[in-house]
Amino acid sequence: MQHIILNITGMTCGGCTNSVTRVLSALPGVGKVNVSLEHANAEVEFDPTKSSIEALKQAIETAGFEVS
Repeated sequence: MQHIILNITGMTCGGCTNSVTRVLSALPGVGKVNVSLEHANAEVEFDPTKSSIEALKQAIETAGFEVS
């Protein structure tokens, strides 16, 4: 499993963190997801043979947020 922290802009409430958690958790190979509104980021553990960093970023952007 690979671990990454993605900085996210545009989250303003708990509903935003729930949305990001939901879209990341739905990706193949994603294990743990911890989204922090306070730190404006997502910590993700994923299997790089089943998903990619680019796929994680795309999922977040599709949900309406920006990854910086």
